[in-house]
Amino acid sequence: MLIPHSVHGLQPRQFSANAIKIVERLQALGFEACIVGGSVRDLLLGHHPKDFDVATNATPEQIKEAFRNARLIGRRFRLAHVRFGREIIEVATYRGESGEDDTSEPNPSGIREMEQGRLVRDNVFGSEAEDARRRDFTVNALMYDPATETIKDYVGGYEDLKARRLELIGDPETRYTEDPVRLLRAVRFKTKLGLELAPKTAEPIQTMAPLLQDIPPARLFDEILKLFLGGQAWSTYQSLVDFNLWDQLFPSLFSNPSAPPPLVELALKNTDTRVREDQPVTPGFLFAVFLWARVEARSETLIRQGYPPVNALGQAADEVLAQQAQTVSIHRRFSSMAREIWCMQPRFMKKNRRRAERLVNERRFRAAYDFLLLRVAQEPELSEIANWWTALQEDIPTQSAAHPASSPGSRSKKRRPRRRRRPSQPASSSS
Repeated sequence: MLIPHSVHGLQPRQFSANAIKIVERLQALGFEACIVGGSVRDLLLGHHPKDFDVATNATPEQIKEAFRNARLIGRRFRLAHVRFGREIIEVATYRGESGEDDTSEPNPSGIREMEQGRLVRDNVFGSEAEDARRRDFTVNALMYDPATETIKDYVGGYEDLKARRLELIGDPETRYTEDPVRLLRAVRFKTKLGLELAPKTAEPIQTMAPLLQDIPPARLFDEILKLFLGGQAWSTYQSLVDFNLWDQLFPSLFSNPSAPPPLVELALKNTDTRVREDQPVTPGFLFAVFLWARVEARSETLIRQGYPPVNALGQAADEVLAQQAQTVSIHRRFSSMAREIWCMQPRFMKKNRRRAERLVNERRFRAAYDFLLLRVAQEPELSEIANWWTALQEDIPTQSAAHPASSPGSRSKKRRPRRRRRPSQPASSSS
């Protein structure tokens, strides 16, 4: 189905100029090429896409030959990244539907590997129509050709977008089995785009959710970032719980995931606000929030066993992070941040002005202080100490201005006296 510009209304200038440049270059070389996927979908929904992908019948090697700034990546899906300064355009060869008996160009050497119904390698190349049918959801299979300003729709994605419906292409159970991460993508697109899951797409999710247990922890970490840092963290959490997906990512973390600790709900809503206001958010803080209940409970157990409180908290943090890494592999940079946030909490309990001023200047203070403020939501008895720390920070800049040298971290180093060099003796004249 061809959808003309008079119907869809998209303009080439709405797309990345570099993506357009790639399409035009490939077409000039005699290849087919178009802009595909999320950017077409988002523009039709009135959103501003961040990434632009191109699909073509040129092989990865031919793409690399056409663009000196291209780099081939991937084993599971072989494709090219074409870099223009900070922008990277992903250029992929059309995927075919089957490679066993297919000898058509350009995929005679294509390889597809399946393990227990799961797609582990897919470098079988095919036609434009086959590529559209190989994508996950109908709304992600739309293809825009800037040369003709038409949208090509092989699977009904345009009508699904108009109906605000999210539907898998093909048999849902087969597609979820091929790649269980599609279970998470269904929830992410539902909340991110405000679409309703088609009944046949939604029905198998709960029963097939345990398939996520076989996904590598590092890949699940990447998916969690997309789920919770896109501006719909709270609604995403609720949907994950509804579809039995939360417990696959964080097994038995909360006794009742439908009613998580107030700290969690507040943190997720605050994250959404920060994303809307274009303020920075970090996964380390969210992991600190998610895992705090387990860390705190384990710490209390260790204290009863005779551990000093500070040691108990550090030991509990290490145990909980190691346990969680078996399911979701948290990048060390973020797990270290979570650990520092937790281990700072006991230090907030002491109202020692001198030590407090030193703490304010430590690297993780602001994150740990924000964490303390969130804890007040479920531990009202902490409000007095939280107010004390708030007042302290308001007072410190005034004192620092009056007595700069008294501010920790601003202490001036004592300069060593500069060593004088002796003037060099002029060379004696031979005359």
